[in-house]
Amino acid sequence: MSAEEAVAQLRVQEYLDDVSQLDIPPSHTEWYNVDVASLLTGSRVLGHEVDQCTGDSLLFLERSVMFCSPSAGKMQHFPKHLLHCFVDDNRGKCQEHDGVLFRAELFSISPTEEQLCWEHCCRSEMEVPEIQGRVARWLSWLNV
Repeated sequence: MSAEEAVAQLRVQEYLDDVSQLDIPPSHTEWYNVDVASLLTGSRVLGHEVDQCTGDSLLFLERSVMFCSPSAGKMQHFPKHLLHCFVDDNRGKCQEHDGVLFRAELFSISPTEEQLCWEHCCRSEMEVPEIQGRVARWLSWLNV
């Protein structure tokens, strides 16, 4: 096994470890460990994000992202060239109607029923650096 293959397997295992720590139904955990894991065999995962609230996840691959939703039972690929990043910084505006200080969104330009909308919002200044870090990783990946 080459070093690159070993790193790829490690990244997949890190992803599965993060997913296994979610508070989701056992059937969703099984879906991740069987269906999603089998699809990732031989894939080069560059990074991932997991939504602790919904159980959804996003995998960053070389030329696409893969959105996984256990509740919907769907996995969708979105080509990198159809993805965009949007950042809305409301910290200078004292009173936003929804209380969101900072919003970041990775989204796709695709048909309505197939769109990606991976969003992070914060209502506290202390959360802004974490979201800025996510945006930096998104942009780094998008610009490679």
